[in-house]
Amino acid sequence: MNITLPPRTGGTSPEIDISSARHIVVIGANGSGKTRFANRLAADLGKNAMRLSALKALYVKDNEDPTPGSIDHTYHNIISEGSLLRADLRGEFDRLIGILLNEEMLSLLADKFDPKEKKPRTTRLERVMGHWKHLFPDNHVLIESGKMIFSRDDAPDSYGATKLSDGEKAVMYYLGAAALAPTDSVIIVDSPTRFLHPTTNKALWERIERWRRDCTFIYITHDLQFASSRSEGVMLWVKNCDLQRGEWDYEFITSPDVLDDEIYLAILGERKPVLFIEGDGKNSIDGRLYPLIFNDYTVKSLGGCDRVIESTRTFNSLKALHNLNASGIVDRDRRDEGEVGYLRKKQILVPEVAEVENIFMVEDVIRTVARVNNRNPDEAFAKVKRTVMKLFEGELRQQALQHTRHRVKRGVEHRIDGRFTNITQLENHISDLTREINPRGIYEELCREFRRYVRDEDYASVLKVYNRKTMISESHVARLCGLKKDDKDSMIRAVLDILRRDLEGAAELRKAVREVFR
Repeated sequence: MNITLPPRTGGTSPEIDISSARHIVVIGANGSGKTRFANRLAADLGKNAMRLSALKALYVKDNEDPTPGSIDHTYHNIISEGSLLRADLRGEFDRLIGILLNEEMLSLLADKFDPKEKKPRTTRLERVMGHWKHLFPDNHVLIESGKMIFSRDDAPDSYGATKLSDGEKAVMYYLGAAALAPTDSVIIVDSPTRFLHPTTNKALWERIERWRRDCTFIYITHDLQFASSRSEGVMLWVKNCDLQRGEWDYEFITSPDVLDDEIYLAILGERKPVLFIEGDGKNSIDGRLYPLIFNDYTVKSLGGCDRVIESTRTFNSLKALHNLNASGIVDRDRRDEGEVGYLRKKQILVPEVAEVENIFMVEDVIRTVARVNNRNPDEAFAKVKRTVMKLFEGELRQQALQHTRHRVKRGVEHRIDGRFTNITQLENHISDLTREINPRGIYEELCREFRRYVRDEDYASVLKVYNRKTMISESHVARLCGLKKDDKDSMIRAVLDILRRDLEGAAELRKAVREVFR
């Protein structure tokens, strides 16, 4: 059987062979038109479709679904035929429970009074209760006086279905709906993760899909973690909707090497380019500074530099999934110009300073903070520069050694990846590494370069190569800029406060920091 999808931009309507794709995942940002996409799909499928929404089932009492095969339609059919079912139930959840209980009561009566029945039949309610028990092993379900009664191992009191939590109700609703779904139907699930804990959610849908192998499931979601968990099926990305034409801009995507759900949830609803940065987004300097500088980006902290680099690469490789562009920021640290150039080609921004702390030591940043605090910018910067140059000169050789160590490590990593047919080749290759890489030559060249920075008083070049976390406090830049406390945190807070409150000097600070990234 084939499913014809709603028209794409341009008028074509692709078909999907559901015999080989038991589930379809439709992802899209809020406002992209994915709900209208689902409505159109359900309308085209007609009686073969069953539309499910836990939010509607639990909270919407008056908006009924007349579609054949729906819970509301099934309920009214049972009422019209005469049954034990109450005729005043409102809302899909209550009606679903009523339908299952009605069938259970009729089955019990048939088993008791029909002599043709040799053994009790397994009802849909029993199947639902069996799946419930697997999902909630500490919970128990009983039928008492025509009602479903629940209890827990850790609580003495029992309670009815109306006292279940929203998550428990959602599970019961989905299990019950799966039980009622007609054979070979297409079940369209709107926001399948709503109300559900991720662990329960995964177990629930895997169990339902195994149970109803005859059905095809279409999930409408913006939860990329859930989408990636259903990677065996078809996935498509709804980008936009043209209401006048009744067309959707959407793309099929292969199962992506999906980034964290945390990242996508922060991005899917955005229309701005994405900037991945180091740090934790809350306590790190990166996470506090960059969102104030790059306010035309969605900034997301990812932790270490490797994750920033890989996430930027992965995000930009998934152009079928989104229309956004991603960049990353990593500290320069001790990378040489070759490494920096390579990263920049991959849309990874590398600053012209060694680490994020050095941004607060940039000349224009110092001058701006000093001016804002009514201090002489020239005098403040001159004194800071003199101190930093003296600190750098005092540990010039140690800094050169650390840079040499980094370059040697990178050189070894690249060269050791060669292919070798035997151990002798590998041994000979390793023994030649010292000569090939020439650590002493690298070290001496760096010492000459660093001495030139000192001789020429090249402050900008020193900031590019000088990794020293205590530089802000040792240079007394906070005091020289007119701040009350002479420490690292005071200088950082002063810059962040100007940017956050858009005070005098904010535009100059943003310009100065952006220039650090070219």
